This record gives sequence, C-alpha cells and structure tokens, in this order.
Amino acid sequence: MIPLPGAPIDWSSARKASYEITQSFRYEYPAPIRDLSHRLVVIPPERFGDQRRLRHRVSAGVDGVRFENQQDRFGNVIVNAFAPRVSTAIEFLAEVTVERSSHQPNRLPAGWAMQSYLFEPTPLTTADARIERAADELAESADWGLPLADRINDWVYQSMHYKGGITGVRTTAAEALAQGYGVCQDYAHIMLAACRSAELPARYVSGHLVGQGGTHAWVEVVLPVGDGSGDAIAWTFDPTHASRGGLDYVTIAVGADYSDVAPTSGSYISRVAGRLVTHKRVTLTDVEYAI
Repeated sequence: MIPLPGAPIDWSSARKASYEITQSFRYEYPAPIRDLSHRLVVIPPERFGDQRRLRHRVSAGVDGVRFENQQDRFGNVIVNAFAPRVSTAIEFLAEVTVERSSHQPNRLPAGWAMQSYLFEPTPLTTADARIERAADELAESADWGLPLADRINDWVYQSMHYKGGITGVRTTAAEALAQGYGVCQDYAHIMLAACRSAELPARYVSGHLVGQGGTHAWVEVVLPVGDGSGDAIAWTFDPTHASRGGLDYVTIAVGADYSDVAPTSGSYISRVAGRLVTHKRVTLTDVEYAI
C-alpha cells in the first residue's frame, strides 16, 4: 500500500518499505576551475542485510564529466568523477530506489573478526580517560553483547545535547563529549570509542533517516551468532535517538569512522574557493504491514 500524504506510519507493524532518494551537491565557482577529481559515497551496495538497491543513477549536469565506479575495502560503492574544466558550477545528482524488509538481520560471513577496523580506534574515535572510565563502568553493569551495547547507546544519548554548528568533520569523540554538544556524527563517534574500549566490535554507518534533512549517522555493533558458523550479526544502534533503528533507516556506507564514508569530497586546481549547496529528499513510496 502507498501511505496517504500526512498519514502516520506504524513502523512497529511494518514489514517492508520502499524509498526514492534524491541527493544533490552543487559546487559553484567565481571563476573557471580545472582538473576536478571528486569522490562521491552516495549509492548503497546492491545488497546490505535486508536492504536491496533497485535502481540508481549519478549525473553531473555538465558535459565532459567522466565517472568511474569502484568498491572500497568495506564493500561501499565509490563513484569517482573527473572533469578537465568547470566554468561556473557543477551539480552532482544521485537518484536511488531501495527496498527494506523486516525480520532479516544483517548477517556477516565468517572472517568478520579479521576486520581490524571493527576493533581498533581511529584518530576520530580514540577513547580518552573519561570514555575509558565510562566504558569500564558500563561493562561492569551489563553483560557483554547486546545488553552492553544498549547501555552504551543510552549513555551517549544521555551525555550529549544535539546542536549543530559546534563541531566539525575533524572533531574527535573525546572533544565532542567534553563539549557536550554535537550532531549525529559525533554521537556515533563517541559510541564507537566506548564500544571499542569495551571490546565490542563496531562500525560507523552513514545513511538516511526518514524525516531528517541531512545525511544521518549511526552505529552497527557486530556480534557473533554463536551457532558454530563463525558468522556475526551487525546490530543497529542510533545513539542520537537512543534507538535500535528500524525500517525507516536507509544505509549508504559503512566504515571505521566518518572519514571513510564522507558523502562528497575532492580536489581541483584553481586560486578560487567554491561554494557548496546541498539538497536531499527521501520519499516513502510504499509500506507493507504484517497481517
């Protein structure tokens, strides 16, 4: 069924949802630039747990742009764009259609424990004394695994206040926690620092949350299934909302921290600085409910 405009969605009983995502990055320049090399992380993998990519397209709106797709070490889709010259502006437009189904956990095959990025801190997620102390206290109060992940998720939510313009893409988890203010990226970095300090394998997730304006970030805690297969399940945790996620989350990419999955980045040759204008729209096109 297609939901009526303005009608509330009962996510607790939804079993399948489909979305159309349109995301644009327009760069404007006061003078011509040359040798543009750009990296876009805006297209989800063809399969990611219960999520399936149905259609995708990336365009630039100007002639002479060459696109090359590749897969990084995390399995993310990387779109590289090259342009010999841009006179005044270039607008990258990503159009994606995806479908999600409930009750299908994101199962990772055996060998996941060899992925060191799940365990090791990064410059953005290194735990300081405060985070280490909190991780130790939380580990003493909850069993290792989902109970501990839940406690860390709640602790981050209670420790922070959501406010934009205070932090940036280079703000570390320790710095954001010390300020007590930040955005979803900071919440995710703090949770990653605490999880890894408590020996919980975890990774950064970039994507979209229905009803939010910008790109969203959350965490997946990776825990062994325990059935002898060696597989693991990546469990969703959103410390920004003290949530365990749901069908209203759409994953684009995963990594050790934000720097692995920045949606747009690149370089060019010129003496002038560009201006970036972004726009995103996530449209819920269909919802199926359990009978």
